[in-house]
Amino acid sequence: MMMKAITKPLLAMLAVILVSPALFSDPLPSWNETDAKRSIIEFVEKTTDANSPAYVPPSSRIAVFDNDGTLWSEQPMYFQLFFIFDRVKKLAPQHPEWQTKEPFASVLKGDYANALAGGDQSIMELVYASSSGMTGEQYASEVREWMKTARHPKTDLPYTDMVFQPMLELLAYLRAEGYKTFIVSGGGVDFMRVFAEEVYGVPAEQVIGSELEVKFEMQNGVPVILKNPKIDYIDDKTGKPVGIYQHIGRRPVFAAGNSDGDIEMLQYTTIPRNEDDESVRFALFVHHDDATREFAYDRKSHFGALDKGLDIASTNSWLVVSMKNDWARIYPITASMH
Repeated sequence: MMMKAITKPLLAMLAVILVSPALFSDPLPSWNETDAKRSIIEFVEKTTDANSPAYVPPSSRIAVFDNDGTLWSEQPMYFQLFFIFDRVKKLAPQHPEWQTKEPFASVLKGDYANALAGGDQSIMELVYASSSGMTGEQYASEVREWMKTARHPKTDLPYTDMVFQPMLELLAYLRAEGYKTFIVSGGGVDFMRVFAEEVYGVPAEQVIGSELEVKFEMQNGVPVILKNPKIDYIDDKTGKPVGIYQHIGRRPVFAAGNSDGDIEMLQYTTIPRNEDDESVRFALFVHHDDATREFAYDRKSHFGALDKGLDIASTNSWLVVSMKNDWARIYPITASMH
């Protein structure tokens, strides 16, 4: 009975407390004692030691993280797509034409593969239909309500329980050492901002993502922001460094991703600007190689493919984190309570 009285935000708070470096000598308890863990700790220690030649002043301690596949799972498809599909089903009674119009007809039949067969064009049609014309507050409310009941088709867990415990620890560790953590993701910024602070400890203003155009409007004397059916910015691949530059204004010293869509962000973070640039920087890829506890995929995946990134990681001295070998657990303790 007591467990049922504990709210989701409280569980999230407890999870952060449990991984707080201030309470444990081991700041990354869910990481195995491998070179991956040692290299991360070594980097953080030398960049926060004022006597180290690699010292980074607090104002420059910027760490950026992709979301899908880096902070939470992304198979069998990006979680935001499940939300979009459910929104289309909810709105379908208002749009009888969707019964025969693609990609909506396939969504309503549950044939998601066919619904996505049209690629980016089909996805954008679904995005526009499921979110444009809404105020920012209305959209956030829809996401929040969906998160309360939606379950992953394989694990039957709430999507926010499918975050990676080792990465929660890494976020907490970096913040405890004076780093400012940002999410830089191809996912919709309004979608992620609903849960980012509660789940990751990253406030809304430190979330960068893809955006629809918006406009300011007065509705019945109330100021609102309306979402329009037009893409303003895609925060993926080359868009990620652009987003970092425009929204943060500082070059990161730490970056984490999991797919080829993150390559440019890792390059922007780590590659020296000139021959005199001797700054110490760090980047990592999360490699999904654990079919037992999560999913195993990389080069040929339809979502989160890691192909070129695997080939160039060693050349760029980027760490490739093996979920199978480097992580003692995948999901938080709270996930096992369901």
